[in-house]
Amino acid sequence: LLLVGTPEYEPWHLAAHLVDEAAWSGTPELAPTLVRHGARATDPAHLAVGLGRLEAARRGETLLVVAPGEPPAALLERVSDARRAGATLLSLGPEAGELPALAHEVLPVPDGSELDLDTVQHLVSAAAGENALPARRGRRRVRDRLSRLADLLTAPPPTRW
Repeated sequence: LLLVGTPEYEPWHLAAHLVDEAAWSGTPELAPTLVRHGARATDPAHLAVGLGRLEAARRGETLLVVAPGEPPAALLERVSDARRAGATLLSLGPEAGELPALAHEVLPVPDGSELDLDTVQHLVSAAAGENALPARRGRRRVRDRLSRLADLLTAPPPTRW
């Protein structure tokens, strides 16, 4: 799992939660490689992966792009190249624009939504860990579980009779 944000927004918090979920669920493939715009060779190994890694993405790899708005054209070009090379592209962020149009799957976080991007990232990491557990009969899809949880979180408080 390759995880990338924009130059202004690096999803390091989501990366940390996914590492935890990978350990708790016993699913190491959930642990992402955080791809950074300003990575330097002198950075610690887990922070030293630069955008060149997107150029190496191929079939069988998944790229999750987290962006609070439309990513810059240079990132969109690299993401598009990774998709053409066979990588599966997931988008968490804007509901319209080039990024969602490129993505295989989109979890939109509309502007003005009651749930902000940081909250949705927590929900995604929790759902990813749950989804990694052994399948049970009647289990709902991740998107269905996230939708139900979002509805519960944004619903008005119950009234007392």
